[in-house]
Amino acid sequence: MKMLINGAPADATGGATIDVINPADGSVVDTVPSATKEDVDRAVAAAKAAQKEWAKVPVYERVEIMYKFLELVERDKEDLARTLSNETGKPITEARAEIGNIPIAFKAFSERAKHFYGSTIPEGMEAGQDKTILIVKKEPLGVVAAVIPFNFPCDLFDQKVAPALLTGNACIVKPSTDNPLTLCKLTHLMNEAGVTKGAISIVTGPGSVTGNALTSNPDVHLVTLTGSTEVGIETAKVCAENLTHVALELGGNDAFIVLEDADVDLATDELLWGRMYNTGQVCCASKRFLVHRSRVEEFTKKAIEKISAIKRGKPSEDSAEIGCLISEKAAIKVEEQVNKTVEQGGKILLGGKRDGAFYDPTVIGDVPKTADVAKDMEIFGPVVPIIAFDTEEEAVEIANASKFGLCGCVFTKDMKTAARVANALECGGAVINGASFFRSFEMPFGGYKHSGIGTEGVQSTFNEMTHTKSIVLKNIL
Repeated sequence: MKMLINGAPADATGGATIDVINPADGSVVDTVPSATKEDVDRAVAAAKAAQKEWAKVPVYERVEIMYKFLELVERDKEDLARTLSNETGKPITEARAEIGNIPIAFKAFSERAKHFYGSTIPEGMEAGQDKTILIVKKEPLGVVAAVIPFNFPCDLFDQKVAPALLTGNACIVKPSTDNPLTLCKLTHLMNEAGVTKGAISIVTGPGSVTGNALTSNPDVHLVTLTGSTEVGIETAKVCAENLTHVALELGGNDAFIVLEDADVDLATDELLWGRMYNTGQVCCASKRFLVHRSRVEEFTKKAIEKISAIKRGKPSEDSAEIGCLISEKAAIKVEEQVNKTVEQGGKILLGGKRDGAFYDPTVIGDVPKTADVAKDMEIFGPVVPIIAFDTEEEAVEIANASKFGLCGCVFTKDMKTAARVANALECGGAVINGASFFRSFEMPFGGYKHSGIGTEGVQSTFNEMTHTKSIVLKNIL
């Protein structure tokens, strides 16, 4: 699979390539170019020039191009889903669902674009301005670099590329080297749909080369990145050299709080969605399960029963309900984190075994609130550490002790209690009687503390990707 630079398929300077491996069986799915700094600089230069032309395209025509893109996605949807499943290791049913989200997102952002108006401050709103009218409008930032991780590449392509293009920016996509193929195909479809040549590009290769070249280039005006907190901090430092705008959606260690009066059947049903989806590789997955001591036994028993019933299989099979991790390296890290949690007092009650890139769904009981996983150790896999608490105040204290603050959730039958806990949680999203894994395209999504800067969503991304300009009609009246 080739990159797309300045509207044309492109190899890397020198011809170096990277194998894309199917983590489920170790086979090579395809190869992609390993771009050089020169390749990235060429993409940025083309984007800078093309953005001026793309910004002249009326909004309604940009929307029409987005809808043409959706027609092409519909045409290729099974191929896209198979590619995503093969290169990522997620079940084919989840891959199809992710491709199915593309029209939901692009239609929503398109409708927002058609109604993303400026504003007018009429005369007489403050002393001395009786004859002056102010027009406030939005203008594109310029070139947007969209740095996209492996776990939900298409969903994050939607969240970043659609608003970038619809607001008149050019966009350069930087996918993960683990699974860049689906995003390469989507970017080529964008080009086929009629986006101005050069206004949409994709460069593939290690972050140490392509990512650094993008974030340090002074002609990149916004870096919108979803990834680890460590990478986000380094990106912010590099971008600061040029005062490049940043939007960062980073790590999380979301608390899943089950209070004394909670519906445990509901909570354990939500656990399956909130922790096992995408084999637990979700930023806003529930990762710390704080359960009132009086309900721990019931919660643990039902969680084990339901998790044990999950159907295993090859990710390519329709019957598979859980897949593998993105790589064996990722599975080894989860294995090490589970072992550390056991060393710190936890007991494995289910799972705890690895086979290549596959890691068994795992339940760990008796986890002390002093364990690393109870605070800042984010386990990116299908692991359920259960931490007992005695009071609502203690649960909130444990939840807020983390450096992360992406999302959280609380289960209780008392809505006053639910509101109190939801408001006390130090995070960007709090779900009541549902897992923290909740992200609609409409909502602003982002975290507190080390979980990021800024928010994404139909309601907020356009503001992140535009300048605000005030035009003063002085003494016009």
